[in-house]
Amino acid sequence: MKLAFSTLGCPTWSWEKILKEASGLGYDGIEIRGIETEMALHKCTPFLPGNIERSIQQVKEHGLKIICLDTSCVFHDPAKLDASIEEGKAAIDLAVKLGVPYIRVFGDAIPNKDDRKETIAQVAKGWQAVCRHAEGKGVHVLIETHGDFSDSRTLLEVIDLVDSSALGVLWDINNPYKYGDGEPLDVTYERLGRYIKHTHIKDTKGSDMHGQITLAGEGDVPIRECIQLLAERGYEGWLSFEWEKRWVPEIAEPEVAFPQFIRYMKQ
Repeated sequence: MKLAFSTLGCPTWSWEKILKEASGLGYDGIEIRGIETEMALHKCTPFLPGNIERSIQQVKEHGLKIICLDTSCVFHDPAKLDASIEEGKAAIDLAVKLGVPYIRVFGDAIPNKDDRKETIAQVAKGWQAVCRHAEGKGVHVLIETHGDFSDSRTLLEVIDLVDSSALGVLWDINNPYKYGDGEPLDVTYERLGRYIKHTHIKDTKGSDMHGQITLAGEGDVPIRECIQLLAERGYEGWLSFEWEKRWVPEIAEPEVAFPQFIRYMKQ
């Protein structure tokens, strides 16, 4: 298992600072969720056509790997479905150029429980369309355990409707554990383990899925137990630190959180 951090945690850092800090702190890779003020991946300055080859070289020079491109694709909203599919396809094309194995998408919500079956079918339709574009290109389209699709049983309903070799799951360990009445780690893994390609690590306090964000080990998410479970099951994927600084600016600066996380994990 190797360690990465998401650029969600350092929204003011330049591309050069991201690479320098990741390498200097001992991370193995980075996950891209926007760079500085730009959230659209194909519009980020390092990934513009005239810059992309140099950026690939910079990543190599720092001994790093870009492990995942995080999109804003959500498939539950009919008004956003077509745009999300196109965004997903564009992210796949960029991932191919960068040599990135994963892109991330969302379910994301079931706004009306009476329309649950229809929403699940629509999420499957959107995910299927993006997965089809990825097939044969060395890229997996990972749906995150997020929102109402934090419930592994609900996510399995979607998986059963999607037929593609390019699908996978991104396990955000906080969300199923804190969703609803809470889901034990081993239950989540038992249901989704064969699909999990990538893992987000974050810690929070409180019973709600959107509880108080804490530094690693200072909340009540059983991170150590999760790592032990993954190790026992032979997981060889990445562990990526998701520090939600972009959305919650009052939490600690990345200069504090990123080194603390890697110290904690390397224990």
